[in-house]
Amino acid sequence: MNKPMGTILVEVGIISSLTLERALERQKGTGKKLGTVLEEMGVVTEEEVADALSRQLSMQMVKKIRGHQFAPELFTLVPPEIAVENTVFPLRVKDGVLALAVSDPYCIDVVDNLSRKTGLKVIAVLSTGKEIRAAIQEYYLHGAETPASQLRILVVEDSSVVANVVKAVLEREGFEVLQASDGLEGLKLAISSKPTVILCDSVMPRMDGFALKRALAAQTETAKIPVILLTSKASPEEEQKALSSGFFDFIAKPVNAVRIVSRIRRAIEISSPSL
Repeated sequence: MNKPMGTILVEVGIISSLTLERALERQKGTGKKLGTVLEEMGVVTEEEVADALSRQLSMQMVKKIRGHQFAPELFTLVPPEIAVENTVFPLRVKDGVLALAVSDPYCIDVVDNLSRKTGLKVIAVLSTGKEIRAAIQEYYLHGAETPASQLRILVVEDSSVVANVVKAVLEREGFEVLQASDGLEGLKLAISSKPTVILCDSVMPRMDGFALKRALAAQTETAKIPVILLTSKASPEEEQKALSSGFFDFIAKPVNAVRIVSRIRRAIEISSPSL
């Protein structure tokens, strides 16, 4: 039997059991999906929900659609009006099977209708609504979004192991990554390089994460850069301290690739909506 999504989110450390209880209470009588409620509460992102659903339902997940070559026939099989209206995107056709990226794993009607119209077996592959909409924009509507390569992330972390793991994760996503090993070096780099987002550890030599956040806020050129705190203290008290200190977000260690990337993308979306 598949575990409920909320249980999976708690087990992998994305939310706490208390947060799940609050979300379930808020969900009552709304008709909304749990993932939507959690997103509205600001405690999870689309990427984290999709990752959890792929585990829950044993579905294949595609994380990056853009940047690939797609056969023109795909866009005939799935016309733009169907893609846009249902937030779906055709990935490939092979041996009579059409792989279809979906954001809603329960969109049975869409899958069945496409199967009847195309004469193909349609297999749903999970992705996020954001990724599918961006692919529709690029391949159907011919308007690409700003590439991640134009976005610069500053990672301020005194552990070279953690810093290199985060750097590798972000570079795979196409981000330019700068590194600093302490808060003071991070402040200098932030002022000189104007990163899009800063990810910093809470405990560091010379200047810790909280002191760095105060210093950044005091500088006109860096005051509006979203700063995400990385910490090994995964407690509600530490999270409250971080958010009340002006950090954009809070991520508990050990680092999780999906969480790091999704939280950074959310920071970019909210702080720089034109990108």
